Amino acid sequence: MPKILTISFAIVLSIAGPASTVAEAQEPAASLVLFENVRIFDGVDDRLSPPSNVLVRGNIIERISTDPIAVDRSARARIIQGDGRTLMPGLIDAHWHAMLATISVPGLLTGDIGYINLRAGREAEATLMRGFTSVRDLSGPVFGLKRAIDEGIVAGPRIWPSGAMISQTGGHGDFRLPHEVPAARNAPLSRGEALNGGVIADGVDEVRKRVREQLMLGASQIKLAAGGGVSSMYDPIDVAQYSEEEFRAAVHAAENWGTYVTVHAYTPRAIQTAIRGGVKVIDHAQLMDEETARMMAENDIWLSGQAFLDNQFSNPMTGEARVKQLEVSAGTDNAFRLAKEYGLKVAWGSDILFNPTATENQGAILATMTTWYSPAEVLRIATSTNAELLALSGPRNPYPGTLGVVAEGALADLLLVDGNPLDDLELIADPHGNFLVIMKDGVVVKDSR
Repeated sequence: MPKILTISFAIVLSIAGPASTVAEAQEPAASLVLFENVRIFDGVDDRLSPPSNVLVRGNIIERISTDPIAVDRSARARIIQGDGRTLMPGLIDAHWHAMLATISVPGLLTGDIGYINLRAGREAEATLMRGFTSVRDLSGPVFGLKRAIDEGIVAGPRIWPSGAMISQTGGHGDFRLPHEVPAARNAPLSRGEALNGGVIADGVDEVRKRVREQLMLGASQIKLAAGGGVSSMYDPIDVAQYSEEEFRAAVHAAENWGTYVTVHAYTPRAIQTAIRGGVKVIDHAQLMDEETARMMAENDIWLSGQAFLDNQFSNPMTGEARVKQLEVSAGTDNAFRLAKEYGLKVAWGSDILFNPTATENQGAILATMTTWYSPAEVLRIATSTNAELLALSGPRNPYPGTLGVVAEGALADLLLVDGNPLDDLELIADPHGNFLVIMKDGVVVKDSR
């Protein structure tokens, strides 16, 4: 009996301990990977490099040279012949929902959490296979998925998690059903809150508490709903949510942890109130006006924008939601025009939500950004610029190091593209055919040459 107990205790330790991962049980990856004869888009320049060679040691880009790089080919070195193809940084989606993209609202509110996690795990691998090696997750119970990816249990991108979106009563993150309202003071958490999909907080003290809870769980940044949403169950698009005092409470709590607050907001009133409350990033902003753009520029505020166009990639909507969707899509062109006019720092995210058929279009949605930007500008936004946004998490950044560029000393998240995406950005719309090699953290996860 004592022997059995000892073995059981060892098993528990092996499961719970952070050092126990599937990756450790697998054959270690090659410590050296050499890309030969590649043209580099480095995440910054508008042109490809001359034919070059790139040496990756472990998870770091060690050397880039137009001269041959000698490696001991008898050692654990992997040679990847680029044959003049393009080597570029892994793509970054700055507004992703790893847990919520592929499940409907009813599925989220009624489904078994194990099933939800398994769906999300499969989608995480698909996200990585589309060339998105990093994502900023802006609401959902993603902490467990992130840990599983980091430990090598499932494949997927690096995740900067927000945890639950924090919303006022009746706001964009209130998933309660009408029969749950009015809620008693001692009412249990709603299903959406219990899942940590969206939590409700009204008043300064409650907002501060909910922010601290997400930070406790491992949030790298905090997200609040500052206004109405297209997919919201209740709030009209024009509704402004939270006061300056409530935003300040959230910002103060986040800054105490060295990180920042981003907000879901479309309208001038919602955006301006959030900025006065100290928020650093505005997600969406499709209905902003010139005064708001000027205020964002003066306060060095980031715009995390989305290509919300009324096209084949739009979420199918009906009724009032469709009206809101058309209003937002009509404002998208003006928002990017103002962003360029006022020199705003622009990031990009797809914001695919509650639509399992849409995730396959992630790269194609990015390609539609050529409506406003050149292919080089789009790729720069989705690599080095988005990486700058991720770095706002400061000490809460779960993956310290340089991302979004092909540079010596940077983390080795790389794509080998069959063609030149600076000439034809539509290449990223077909990642399965055109991304021949995908490397994340120095590990080749796809090689279809």
